[in-house]
Amino acid sequence: MLAPTVQAQIPPSAGEIAQYRGLHAAAQHGDVGAIQRGIADKADLNIRDLYGRTPLHVATYARQREVIKMLMQAGADPGLLEDDRYDAVTIAAVADDEDSLRLLLALGASARLTTSRYDGTALIAAAHLGHDGIVRQLIVAGAPLDHVNNLHWTAAIEAVVLGDGGPRHQATLRALVDAGANLQLADRHGNTPLMLARQRGYVEMVKILEGARSNP
Repeated sequence: MLAPTVQAQIPPSAGEIAQYRGLHAAAQHGDVGAIQRGIADKADLNIRDLYGRTPLHVATYARQREVIKMLMQAGADPGLLEDDRYDAVTIAAVADDEDSLRLLLALGASARLTTSRYDGTALIAAAHLGHDGIVRQLIVAGAPLDHVNNLHWTAAIEAVVLGDGGPRHQATLRALVDAGANLQLADRHGNTPLMLARQRGYVEMVKILEGARSNP
């Protein structure tokens, strides 16, 4: 059975960016002077655009790390979700933006939030995409290894069923195994990550999972 298509979050479009004013425009373009003025004027740091994105969301999409730092140090809330229920940490995770993620986590953003329309986590999103460096950061930050989303998939399952079996998905799976992810959790049809890897002919993933089973 084919896995359902899983849509990632939606960054601001060119049209939306053209309409941005105030802190959203400053966040998009990295205008630290405008950010400083907004903070000094006690502007609403968590103001939303039409898609529910805050300036921090926009800065994360745009990889404007100095703006991320300024907003968070001034009190912007990193746990807020935009309309598709993504937070800044998950935005950075999906973008494979290790530097922005590192900054967000260092400034107090959480790796433990339930995010997205799939009731998932940043870890599940990163595992799906094979973003192994992101996965390792999130594990260190305390991301829940065994969270089950509303597709009934864990990060380990997504690394298999939504991955390509290649080196980065292998590294992702290895990181989850080494961190102690529960490999007995199954999908809706009773398939464990090992069973799913065998079904797909992912030889290296099978080796990783069989090794974990023989060395509990």
